[in-house]
Amino acid sequence: MESWSFLTNHARVLLRIADDPDARLRDIAAALGITERSAYSIVTDLTAAGYLVKQKDGRRNRYQIQAHLPLPEPTSRERTIGEILALLAGAGTAP
Repeated sequence: MESWSFLTNHARVLLRIADDPDARLRDIAAALGITERSAYSIVTDLTAAGYLVKQKDGRRNRYQIQAHLPLPEPTSRERTIGEILALLAGAGTAP
């Protein structure tokens, strides 16, 4: 049976960056079990859509999530990225 997930890789990358804004693409990819190229593509998508701002810090990048922005889905625009990240970050504490 093929495995599946409730969260897309885009959501998983956002969660990883929320946990560590200084994370390298290599580390994000390794933590999520995706290729570094996929991680780069996802970060590029999120940056182009305005959900991430990339700041150079020497040779490294630091990412800032624009938590005030609404979700991209038309049926969920009343929720912000920050609300969803907070909900998912606290998922481990639910009964």
